[in-house]
Amino acid sequence: MAMDDTDRQLIAMLRQDARTPVATLASRLGVSRGTVTNRLRKLEDDQVIVGYSVRLRPDAEPNQIRAWMGVLVDGNQTRAVIAAMLGEPGVAALHDTNGRWDLLAELRAESMAELSQVLERVRLIKGIANTETSILLTSYR
Repeated sequence: MAMDDTDRQLIAMLRQDARTPVATLASRLGVSRGTVTNRLRKLEDDQVIVGYSVRLRPDAEPNQIRAWMGVLVDGNQTRAVIAAMLGEPGVAALHDTNGRWDLLAELRAESMAELSQVLERVRLIKGIANTETSILLTSYR
């Protein structure tokens, strides 16, 4: 789908607050409410927008442990590793990167014991050559 400036501005506003009323979006964009509704429907139908979510303050879940894991993939097994990692419940997000690591995974667990189990399961995935995990201590934004 080809997006124009209005679509990009609409998406930018929704990234700031996905609960902004259609009337407010229309006013800020200088278009009608019907235009905003139609564009949202088209962006959703074309799967440019695939969902809406809630963002929490970093301290809203004080007992949850979050960590970043760099993953080095062995040979040409990236697709298999990605598929396996996406099936791991402790992996909250997975990113393809450049640089030292092939993949960067955001891990979440309710306890250190649970995080240890996640790490163990991930390390057993065929095609992973090496990993390095850093636990998030504080998030500022």
